[in-house]
Amino acid sequence: MAKKLGFCFGVEHAIDMAQKLLVERKKVYCLGPLIHNSQVVERLAHQGLQVVENLEQITPAADEKDTPTVLIRSHGCRPELLQKIKAKGFQLVDATCILVKRAQKLVQELHQQGYQVIVVGDPNHPEVQGVVGYAPEVIVVNGEEDISRLPPHGRLAVISQTTHSAEDFGRLVGYIATRGYEEMKVVNTICRETARRQASAVELCRLVDVMFVLGSRHSANTGELAQLCRRKGVDTYHLQDWQEFKPQYVVGKGTAGITAGASTPGWIIQEFAENLQHF
Repeated sequence: MAKKLGFCFGVEHAIDMAQKLLVERKKVYCLGPLIHNSQVVERLAHQGLQVVENLEQITPAADEKDTPTVLIRSHGCRPELLQKIKAKGFQLVDATCILVKRAQKLVQELHQQGYQVIVVGDPNHPEVQGVVGYAPEVIVVNGEEDISRLPPHGRLAVISQTTHSAEDFGRLVGYIATRGYEEMKVVNTICRETARRQASAVELCRLVDVMFVLGSRHSANTGELAQLCRRKGVDTYHLQDWQEFKPQYVVGKGTAGITAGASTPGWIIQEFAENLQHF
């Protein structure tokens, strides 16, 4: 088992907030899944948390006592959405991870300081989609092919999606630097918990014949963990839980390693470890 794996403080905080709200209030909605783990989302749904894609899916209350509560998920959102929630008279509760909030604030401040803001990350990830809303014309770079879209000169400020790997962030920053900008400011916004999980996984890769990375297919940090392990030359399987395990994964293997993304609950990790041991 990796020394660092499973829930991070941001995910735990978001789940705790949701559970407290569900005890206190009748109508609690979340704009998109609270975290990237379907099993946790399903459990919260059984407790009454309703996941919606937009505010139009929320029915306004007939009276003040029945005012719907809108919970902002751990990935955050664009500032105009927060304003829209308040304008509709809904109760707003923000479960955005504090590190995502830091990235949002940085984008705003760097733009005000006159920098062209660059975010290294996945443009389709909800965190990135929210962060880019904090300044106009933010450019998202997800790979070397995106660097050609950057302006040829000027002052650049580069930050990262919080769940990105430091390895990829450093590589892309290096490519950007070769373009010879007058000024380039780089702020490391990668979550330390993400970095610790990645370092722990790399350490484990040296000791095992096969790696199992547990977590949702939609979890960016879990996907990064799996890619990192594969790069180290170890047979790696990204599985959501024990139900996806196949015996052929361990044929001829002597030692198996387990790690898990920051949105993977402990019970999934424990169940997988126990079943693998029995197997």
